[in-house]
Amino acid sequence: MSKVEPREASPDEPEPSEPAAPGPPYATGHGTSPGAPAPGGVPPGPVATGTRTGGPPAGPGRRPSPVRRREAWVGLAFVAPMLALFLVFRFGPTLGAAFLSLTDYRLSGEWDFIGAGNYTRLLQDDLFWESLGVTALYTALYVPMTVLLALGTAVLLHRTLWLRGFFRGLFFLPYVTSIVLAAVIWKWIYEVEDGLLNSALGALGAGPVDFLGDESLVLPSIAAASAWKGFGYSMLILLAGLQSIPREVAEAATIDGASAWQRFRWVTLPLLRPVLFFVLVIEAIQAFQVFDAMYVMTAGGPVRASYSLVYFLYDAGFKFFDFGYASAVGLVLFLVVLVFSLIQRRLIGREED
Repeated sequence: MSKVEPREASPDEPEPSEPAAPGPPYATGHGTSPGAPAPGGVPPGPVATGTRTGGPPAGPGRRPSPVRRREAWVGLAFVAPMLALFLVFRFGPTLGAAFLSLTDYRLSGEWDFIGAGNYTRLLQDDLFWESLGVTALYTALYVPMTVLLALGTAVLLHRTLWLRGFFRGLFFLPYVTSIVLAAVIWKWIYEVEDGLLNSALGALGAGPVDFLGDESLVLPSIAAASAWKGFGYSMLILLAGLQSIPREVAEAATIDGASAWQRFRWVTLPLLRPVLFFVLVIEAIQAFQVFDAMYVMTAGGPVRASYSLVYFLYDAGFKFFDFGYASAVGLVLFLVVLVFSLIQRRLIGREED
């Protein structure tokens, strides 16, 4: 095997130049990319990437530290009691009602599985459709009335600085009042003979009005009483939403020449949309579940003009002891509320792109 002899330099060839001094390790100019060898063959220094050099690799596969695992277990321990209550008293009864709706359950404890028989019977029951129509009409009256009252009161409290806390508590007081007590008070107010409202109408020379005995007036009358009872909760939520809106936005609109109504329509309402959507959903759920006010004030009358869907469920379960049929009514009510909430989400709660 021959040895390679070193080649002699030709006199015509230029002498090799000195190697260039290595540049700074982070220099990326002159076409040099980070991580490429610097001129002269000197490897670059560590490039700053926002992570700690020499430590364990970060990424989705990295196991959490013992401290984080302990914090997660502590948080789960705090949540566990409420989660157990939800599973036992909310999720469990829902599953039980769904099973009962597929059976013919009798008061003696005996039951027969009948599948969709209760739902088929429900679709053919005229009283069910009548009560559903009454509930839908009541919801159409109660929800706008309550939301407008709560929104107007919240706007007034937001602009009022004098005795704001006093008026806030005063308007919230009906909400913490018992619904039965409120219904009894409003039943006296609507009385034909010696009711407060008819006495005021009589002083003005108007004849007495049978608010709870007239089929066309009973639902608006109950809706007005329920709106007075329940608007305080929505008022506080809307007031909190108004206070979270930056004041600079309204000031900028004022500088641009916007009137008070234009600021409310084009500035306040769009920023209040998520809160308004939440209020509409909870008030709609409250309206679909109306029972107490109708039971105390009218007992479903006159001629079932105030016979709601929950009233129908109450009669089926606790008057005729048809628990399977009542459970089917409850599941249908749940689906109706769910669909109505999704429609509201589509029309009102959707965020703009």
